[in-house]
Amino acid sequence: MRALPAADAGIVARLELARRLALDTGRQAEAFRRTADPAALAVTTKSLQDFVSAADRQSEQVIRTALADAFPQDGFLGEETGGQPGADGFWVVDPIDGTANYIRGLRHWGVSIAFVRDGAVQLGCIYDAAGDRVYSALPGQGAFCGDRPVRVSGMADPTQALAIVGYSRRTPFEPYQALLARLHGLGIEYRRLGSAALGLVRVADGIADLYYEAHLNSWDILAGALIAAEAGAYVAMPPLDRIIANGGAVAACTPGLAGTLDFLWEQLAESPVDGAQPKPTRLA
Repeated sequence: MRALPAADAGIVARLELARRLALDTGRQAEAFRRTADPAALAVTTKSLQDFVSAADRQSEQVIRTALADAFPQDGFLGEETGGQPGADGFWVVDPIDGTANYIRGLRHWGVSIAFVRDGAVQLGCIYDAAGDRVYSALPGQGAFCGDRPVRVSGMADPTQALAIVGYSRRTPFEPYQALLARLHGLGIEYRRLGSAALGLVRVADGIADLYYEAHLNSWDILAGALIAAEAGAYVAMPPLDRIIANGGAVAACTPGLAGTLDFLWEQLAESPVDGAQPKPTRLA
């Protein structure tokens, strides 16, 4: 990864710690899943088909404690333990993005860690359990898988494109069906992985050409959105303060498909949860 100016040494130190934590906690969670008695997973239901396990809670606590020890001035916002954004910078963490996959032994889940300061995402880091690898990015520094630079594909032909389309029960089902029909009509093949973090890094790594989901929370989006943008993707989502407060939609695609998918940018201007929202912010 290219060196940053000395003034950004604190962000580099945070990224190095985030990468270690994502890798270590991800591997520990996977080892726990392989060896634990099913009862030890202590799965509970937050809402219909929305689960949390002992591994989610334990992983978040490990990450939160390590970050607080290293950077006590930073705020923290986690999926499981909550918290508050801090005025001087704060972490946004999803300890296991794709818990439903995790508890069933499907490897499509990840650990997502982002740091926000001065109204922008300053770093993004995601552990990819399927490949046992860590993706990361800093603004203006490109995106990486380990030390390997990653780049979106050059796909511009929708009849050869692959989309990953997420869905949650927080949004109506009919628009999701309509979107799949629209993609089908364009000739775009599609998948559903069950993890927004991995969907976004699949676009960043040139494996998929589009990721879209109508509503996500900040801990699902922020790290992956930065990684995808730094890999050259066209990324659009509501403004950061809106994402932090209420979540929202996100789309990431190859630049060559952005014109074909203009209807998605229109959809992002309407919230399926609570009415109109500001025009989406383009990250790259």
